[in-house]
Amino acid sequence: MSLFRKNTIKDILYTIPYAPDLYWRMHSQEFSGNTRFRLEGLRNELPGIKACVKAYRDTAKPGKRIFLFASLHYWIEHAALMGTALAGMGHHVTLGFLPYSDWQNPVHGFDLRRQNIYARDVLAIARPYIKSFSLLDIQPRKNRFPDELSRAVKEVSIYDAQYTLQVEDIDQKEPVFLMRFERNSLAARAVYTWLMKNPQDVVIVPNGTIQEMGIVYRVARYLKIPTTTYEFGEQRERIWLGQNTEIMRQDTDDLWKSYNNISLSKEQRERIESLYRAREDGRQWENFSRLWQGNVPQGSESVRKLLGLDMRPVVMISTNVIGDSLTLGRQAFTRGMTEWLVKILHYFSDRKDIQVVIRVHPGEILTRGTSVVDIVSQILPGLPAHMHLVGPREKVNTYDIMQITDLGLVYTTTVGMEMAMHGIPVLVAGLTHYRGRGFTIDPTSWNEYFGQLERVLKTPKRYRLSQSQQDLAWQYAYYFFFEFPRPFPWHLVKVWDDYHERPLEHVLSPEGQERYGKTFADLTGEKMEWKAVQNQAK
Repeated sequence: MSLFRKNTIKDILYTIPYAPDLYWRMHSQEFSGNTRFRLEGLRNELPGIKACVKAYRDTAKPGKRIFLFASLHYWIEHAALMGTALAGMGHHVTLGFLPYSDWQNPVHGFDLRRQNIYARDVLAIARPYIKSFSLLDIQPRKNRFPDELSRAVKEVSIYDAQYTLQVEDIDQKEPVFLMRFERNSLAARAVYTWLMKNPQDVVIVPNGTIQEMGIVYRVARYLKIPTTTYEFGEQRERIWLGQNTEIMRQDTDDLWKSYNNISLSKEQRERIESLYRAREDGRQWENFSRLWQGNVPQGSESVRKLLGLDMRPVVMISTNVIGDSLTLGRQAFTRGMTEWLVKILHYFSDRKDIQVVIRVHPGEILTRGTSVVDIVSQILPGLPAHMHLVGPREKVNTYDIMQITDLGLVYTTTVGMEMAMHGIPVLVAGLTHYRGRGFTIDPTSWNEYFGQLERVLKTPKRYRLSQSQQDLAWQYAYYFFFEFPRPFPWHLVKVWDDYHERPLEHVLSPEGQERYGKTFADLTGEKMEWKAVQNQAK
């Protein structure tokens, strides 16, 4: 059947009341096999999960009223699993969802209705321990929608377009922006309506910055409901948590207040050094699931020869992936990372007394948007001889460049923290998690930025970090990598592999609660105590 004929039939059926519902009932098996929106892992596991919840729920103390939200099939499966664990601990869980298979492409209304019915059917298996509903089924309140939330919808939609297109300047006539604005508006009005009618003790939502997840976070905070956001990094059996904050901002203020005066033990120092060596060598390490780069180190002299560097001072500009969620809304004094890059490239284009290495983030290999390579070529079509561009695919080890670097310039990348661990002075332009921790230079305006830059370039060696500053950077890195991510049984990636290794009955057992209980309590809004996590993480 041609795509045109198929869409014509969908258009007709969509206008007939209950036609998508009837079609789903007649073709449910065909549907589940021919769409990316699949909840089959959840459907297969829910009967056993439900029996486990019942066994523990009967003896659990009554808990909180919890609203969990998820959009996209993989987040829905994970949130439902998380919700069953919370239900087994005595909490009253409601899961609100939106049945999308991706965030960046439109979906025909007929297909969306079928996906909605399918999701409702699967999640109904979890009753009575988890209530669930689709935001598509909520009739929004007819009274005036708050202006503050209307502005939030627009801001989150801009983030979504930046994240999807991987550009920072967004035309609000762009189809991706318009589609994201429509979806976010629907989510905002629906969840606002539901939360106004159904008071909750806590809202739990993934990410909290982008897509419908970002707007649900904004609505919950507008209504002054305690809200926990969560995400997953590269570590297995670990989760990032943020209470009343977007977790992608990686707010480590309370963590650092707890640990900034506690020096590392010999064992702790050896552990962070072991991780650092793995990052340097391009090796996987312990429970970290990915390589940070694929290039083994060749040494400082090798990279000097490869890039044609002499003994003039070297500045390394280390960039982020454009539109990455760790850069969205991270402006300290710039309009974004692109503006920062434009200004510093123009500044250095005439500084022949300085050698500049622009290290493009290797993560760009996995993206399809605008590359920093393209931006550099637009700003400086003929790169001056004293400036060197290292693209994301080039066989150059970042840590080799670091060995010959006199000054590091970063937006928010973790490389800035690692340069400080190496003793290199680092000028930070964005609102990264390690800004203001005592081992970086953190200007708050363009005048201050270029003033600091001039001072360091006059006498770079004078600004090398002292031993105590380097130790502080190593100390912060240890707590950021090993304490900030909290113990949690199931990662978003390969969730059912994790579940088979650590099933719900284990998580709810005394042994499982000893390891994961505090993390689940923190998800529900209990006060986060960092020193308690240290004991759990061993």
